[in-house]
Amino acid sequence: MEIAENAALVVVDVQKGFDELDFWGPRNNPGADDNIASLLDAWQATGRPIVFVRHDSPKPQSPLRTGYEGNDFKEYVAQRRGKGAGAELLITKTVNSAFLGTPGLDAWLKAEGISQVVVVGIQTNMCVETTARMGGNLGYEVVVAFDATYTFDLEGPFGWRRGAEELAQASAVSLHGGGFARVVTTEEVVGAVG
Repeated sequence: MEIAENAALVVVDVQKGFDELDFWGPRNNPGADDNIASLLDAWQATGRPIVFVRHDSPKPQSPLRTGYEGNDFKEYVAQRRGKGAGAELLITKTVNSAFLGTPGLDAWLKAEGISQVVVVGIQTNMCVETTARMGGNLGYEVVVAFDATYTFDLEGPFGWRRGAEELAQASAVSLHGGGFARVVTTEEVVGAVG
């Protein structure tokens, strides 16, 4: 696998509010935060660009609502912001896709001459998947570091309930099998960056 010298790491919604499991329920992949941190370190060590995405929920009960501590980035992300040699961008959004946030991600990537993005963060089957799908639709080469994402159990229609790991795997199959993104491991990405 090749990771371009100017590939952007898109870090989606790694916010404190996602640690409130009483709100979200059971999650998968307890190693995700360590993997996200190692990717941030690899990007910063090589001077590659990083996009930090923050979800500013308009819902008053959401742990991600603005003005509430859960809206803040997790400590390990906050501590790394501004520490790399590469370009950085902060995007805020109120919907699932980082491409529909402010400022515009697509315009920034084009202005920087970036055609490859590596997407990580929370939640696998929500904002990570939506961002990856839109990136693929817009013509970017999208890589998803699957083990640097996680999600939560979810209930849908007809009383159907799916566990976090099952949802994450379904998301990975849809993205990879559907040609939206290449789904890989953190180790593969770090190896290609190094």
